[in-house]
Amino acid sequence: MSDITIHQLEPSLTICLEQRAAQHGHTIEAEIKAILHSVLNPKPQNNLSTAIDQRFAHLGDFDIPKTTREPIRNAPDVGTTEV
Repeated sequence: MSDITIHQLEPSLTICLEQRAAQHGHTIEAEIKAILHSVLNPKPQNNLSTAIDQRFAHLGDFDIPKTTREPIRNAPDVGTTEV
């Protein structure tokens, strides 16, 4: 393990680190380690469609049936009002 010292860290960053560590129940050191780990060893990014595909993959492939639709109706004429 290596020791790392960061000099002249902006006070606003220190406050953000303290708040984030408190939210996660970590010490500041543990929170910094978690941040570095997440940035340097990222998990593959999944988007919503990939997550949905993975969730329902066990059901197999299927096609969504086409639904016939009527044309959009015209908006009703409500007349004009004078002020």
